[in-house]
Amino acid sequence: MKRIVFTVTNDLTYDQRMIRICGSLANAGFKVSLIGAEKANSSPISVKSYQQIRLFSFFKKGFSFYAEYNIRLFFKLLFVKTDIICCIDLDTMLPVWMAGKLKRTKLVYDAHEYFTQQKEVISRPMVHLVWIWVEKTFVPKFKLGYTVSQSIAEVFKERYGVDYAVIRNLPVVKPLLTQEFPTEKILIYQGAVNEARGLEYLIPAMEFINARSFIYGDGNFMAQTKSLILKNNLSEKVILKGKVLPEDLDAITQEAYIGINLVENTGLNQYYSLANKFFDYIQNGIPQISMNFPEYRRINQAFEVAILLDDLLPENIATSINGLLEDEMKYRQLQQNCLKARQVLNWQHEEKILIDFYKNIN
Repeated sequence: MKRIVFTVTNDLTYDQRMIRICGSLANAGFKVSLIGAEKANSSPISVKSYQQIRLFSFFKKGFSFYAEYNIRLFFKLLFVKTDIICCIDLDTMLPVWMAGKLKRTKLVYDAHEYFTQQKEVISRPMVHLVWIWVEKTFVPKFKLGYTVSQSIAEVFKERYGVDYAVIRNLPVVKPLLTQEFPTEKILIYQGAVNEARGLEYLIPAMEFINARSFIYGDGNFMAQTKSLILKNNLSEKVILKGKVLPEDLDAITQEAYIGINLVENTGLNQYYSLANKFFDYIQNGIPQISMNFPEYRRINQAFEVAILLDDLLPENIATSINGLLEDEMKYRQLQQNCLKARQVLNWQHEEKILIDFYKNIN
């Protein structure tokens, strides 16, 4: 039975991708441990089929947090018995590589996103230079790996000579609670409230949209989001709901009418993205407004589950959303396509690629 350790910098509770990955591998017979950070507001760890470890750190954010956490993670990894160590994104890559080399352990890189191409990284020149150095220096050393979209895998192969698998962020297929139209046509945004997620364009557009919008999540753009809501006098139309446990979010999403998945074209991470929420909306049977980017376009050409936007001009966002709100025939067509697509685009299919990947590591 292979032992696998995964490393992240979050507190484990809301990371749906890692919950799926660790659960699937544990159920397939691997001995799995997931190491994360203890945050100031961390909820108690819920019981899972795999081991969960939170590392305490005095610093809770910024460079000091990453420095302290990486040091603590390095020493933790030295004393954990494992056959494989997998770092999630670049922010735990250094301690994983150092510990793996000392222990002569197999190393895997799971690129949840194109880390150095995130807007919050690109917009900070010194931070960007540091992460570019980490990526150029260490990604070529991780010969084994996988990422979330074909486009990102192709970039990694071209730039670093690594041939990574593609394992998408697909949700687990579950029975729908209802297939009836909701009583109110609510728009839903779920996931990280971060930079480059289009919120600075969605919120001004809401003035002209004939519906309310509920935002579920938290992140580094929350303060700006609150300011935008107040600035545009939209407190009655844009409601911040905060974080919700993953197991509760499906029922909430199914009560919404249209899902919102807006992404700025600032960096290849955004342009080649395949956001969790894109698939969550499909899985919960609701059409969505998304971006006309390569990966979304590829899936929409196969299943037609979304209205795709070419830009983020507030007037165009409003026009597209109002059009779908008013066109019941189009809405029902997209809704039926979601119900078909959810039987294909789900974790029960995708996890087979993941399990085979780790079974083939010798």
